[in-house]
Amino acid sequence: MKTDRTPKNLRNVAPPEPLDRIDQALVTALQQNARLSNKELAARVKLAESSCHERVKRLVQRGVLRGFHADVDPRAIGAALQALVAVRLARHTSAAVATFRRAMLDLPEAMAVFHVAGANDFLVHVAVPDSDALRDLILRAFAARPEVVHVETSLIYEHARTAAFGGI
Repeated sequence: MKTDRTPKNLRNVAPPEPLDRIDQALVTALQQNARLSNKELAARVKLAESSCHERVKRLVQRGVLRGFHADVDPRAIGAALQALVAVRLARHTSAAVATFRRAMLDLPEAMAVFHVAGANDFLVHVAVPDSDALRDLILRAFAARPEVVHVETSLIYEHARTAAFGGI
């Protein structure tokens, strides 16, 4: 008997609808500057303002645009030191992964959380004031967790974000 090994949260989900040329232009423009007014955005992609507004609304509803964010310099808010914390879990159960993921997302120091394949299970991008705060964070929020068996920290010298995906 053949069983469906697709995770429950992905079953019966329609494949994503491909983006047409205009939707691709809207996504690219918003990745470069999410603060564009609808009027500026419509002019950039050569579309009527009402049509532009409807397309952006539809991109949000479809989950293509997941949010609009401010890119904050961590140093400006007292977090001068950034690091990537690689974490290996003792067990790879759904519950352990979900528990650890939620705990990391709740950390005020966490800038991003990546569930990854390979030698480690998670990479957590953190920002803290200094090396003492980083050590304390690692001991308190990572090493003390029962599901964690290995932690490795890499300091970040520089972090730059691309303006847009090159392929769309």
